[in-house]
Amino acid sequence: MSGSPPPTGGFVRRVGLFQATAINMSQMCGIGPFVTIPLMVAAFGGPQAIMGFVAGAVLALADGLIWAELGAAMPGSGGSYVYLRQAFQYRSGRLMPFLFVWTAMLFIPLIMSTGVVGFVQYLGYLAPDMGRTTGDLIGLGMIVLVVVLLWRGVEHIARITAVMWAVMITSVLLVIVAAATDFSPHLAFTYPAHAFELTSSHFWVGFAAGLTIGIYDYLGYNTTAYMGAEIKDPGRTLPRSIIFSILGIMAIYLLLQIGTLGVVDWHRMSDPGDIASTSVASAVLEETWGKGAADTVTVLILITAFASVFTGLLGGSRVPYDAARERVFFRPYAKLHPRHRFPMLGLATMGVITGIGFLIGRHTDLATLIQLLTTVMVIVQALAQIVALSVLRRRQPALRRPYRMWLYPIPSLIALVGWLTIYGYADKNSPGRHPIEWSLAWLALGCVAFVVWARLEKVWPFGPKEISEEYLSGASPDVEPAAT
Repeated sequence: MSGSPPPTGGFVRRVGLFQATAINMSQMCGIGPFVTIPLMVAAFGGPQAIMGFVAGAVLALADGLIWAELGAAMPGSGGSYVYLRQAFQYRSGRLMPFLFVWTAMLFIPLIMSTGVVGFVQYLGYLAPDMGRTTGDLIGLGMIVLVVVLLWRGVEHIARITAVMWAVMITSVLLVIVAAATDFSPHLAFTYPAHAFELTSSHFWVGFAAGLTIGIYDYLGYNTTAYMGAEIKDPGRTLPRSIIFSILGIMAIYLLLQIGTLGVVDWHRMSDPGDIASTSVASAVLEETWGKGAADTVTVLILITAFASVFTGLLGGSRVPYDAARERVFFRPYAKLHPRHRFPMLGLATMGVITGIGFLIGRHTDLATLIQLLTTVMVIVQALAQIVALSVLRRRQPALRRPYRMWLYPIPSLIALVGWLTIYGYADKNSPGRHPIEWSLAWLALGCVAFVVWARLEKVWPFGPKEISEEYLSGASPDVEPAAT
C-alpha cells in the first residue's frame, strides 16, 4: 500500500509534481513580497525598485539550476546536507555537512520567523489597536499551531499545502487585479533624477540591498529538495518543481510590484506612519475597491503567510534527519515518528528557534533578520553548493544525472557573483548590525563544535576518513585510511 512505511523504516515517496510545485511556491511567496515591497522601494529610492525583483529572479534561477541537478541526482532527505556530504567527503570528511546542518538549524527558522513577523504586521491592519505584547503572543501561538498541524503524515500535509497554495494564488491575483483597475502609469514609471546612474556608488549599494531583499523573496524554490526522499519520480519532479516555481513566482512578483507602484505613491511606502509602509497590499485594496475588500484580502494574505511558515518548517525539519542517521549530527534527530514517519525532534527544535527569531524581529526590525539569515546562509550553503556541483562532476562522473544544468558552468558563475555581491555589501547595507561578523562567528563556533564532536565520535581528523558513494550505481561504502 502507498500509505505504508517502507521496510527500512524511512520516508515514503508520496509527493507528486503539482504538490511539489505548490510546496515551493507557497514557501516562496508567502508574506514576503507583501512586506518587502516598501523595503525594496526604500533601498532603490523610487519605482526603479522593480530591478530588485528582476535581479533576485536571475539569481534564483541560476542557483535553482544547481539545486535541480544535485537534487535529481541525489534525491535524499536533507537537501544540501546530502550534496555537501558527497562532494567534500574526499578531503574534509564530515566537516562541510556538519557545518551545513549547524547553520541550517539557524537560518531556516530565521526565514520562517520573518513570515511570522509579516503575519503580525498585516494583522495590525485589521486590528490597529493591537499592542506589542498581544502581537508577540499571537505570533508565538501561530508557531505552535504550525507545529501541531505538521505533527502528522506527509500525505495529509500535501493535501493541506495544495489548499494553502490555492489561497496564496488567490490573494496575490486579487491584489494584481485590483491594482490593474486603478493603475496609473505616471506613478509606476516616473523615476527620480539619477535613478539609473550606473557610475554612482549609491546606485550599486542600493542594488546590492535590493538584490538581498529580492533573493529573500524567492527563497523556498529549493524546499522540495529537502524532501527528496518523499518525492515521486524525483529525477523528473524535483528539477521541474524548482524551475516551474521560480518562473511562476517571477511573473507574479513583477505584476505585483508594478501594480502596487501604479496605485500607491512610492513616497507613502517610505513613511513609517503610513499604512502603506507596513501593509502595502491592504493599502492597494483600500485605494481601489474599498475598506471591505481590503479587509477580505488581508485575511487571505494572513493565510498565505501561515502557509509559507507551514511549508518552510515542513521542508526544514527534514534537514537534520539524514545527518543524524549517518552520525553527522546529534543522534536523537534521526528518530522518526513511529506511525507518521516524520522527524519529531527536528520539527520541534526549528519551531522553538522560529519563535526566538520572531521575537528578535519584532523587537528590532525585519531588515535585521533578512541580513542575518542571508549572510549565515551564503558561505556554508550557497557558495559551498556551487563548488560541490563542479566537484561531483569531476569526482563522480558515473553518477546518474536525470537532469544536467543548462549551459554549464554559466549559471554557476552567475550564482557565484550574485551571492558574493550580497555577502560583500551586507555590512554596508546594515550599519551598526555587522551581519558578516555574526555569520563568521557562528561559522567559527560551528568549527569548534565539529572538532569536539569528531573527537568524541573518533572520525576524521581523529579517525578514518569514511568515503560513501551510495548514489553511484552498484557502489558500496568503503573506508579510506585517514591522511597522516
